[in-house]
Amino acid sequence: MKKEEEEDLLVYDEDDAVKFILKLLPEDSKKSIDDTKIEYILDVIYDYYDENGLIEEDSTEEASIDEEIMFEYIKKMVKRDKMGLSDNNIRLILDGEYEYGKSLGIYQEE
Repeated sequence: MKKEEEEDLLVYDEDDAVKFILKLLPEDSKKSIDDTKIEYILDVIYDYYDENGLIEEDSTEEASIDEEIMFEYIKKMVKRDKMGLSDNNIRLILDGEYEYGKSLGIYQEE
């Protein structure tokens, strides 16, 4: 792993990510999305990456993520765990997480 990639991973802080996402949410969504739900989605994203081999500790290759497949996986987990998040709320959290990652240089737009 390149030194800068290690630094990116060290910079990613779940607490900061939650605060960042909460700030980006539209006012009307803040009633139904709290930090617990955001943390849950972040954990599901991590599980998805892990289960699909997208987190390779010794790889410097960028992973390509099929956002629709990941979204469907998250929807399934949200339903299974009865988290009470609408598709729109899941997308808002995912958009916020993506913006947080971009702000750290972890994600690049294609």
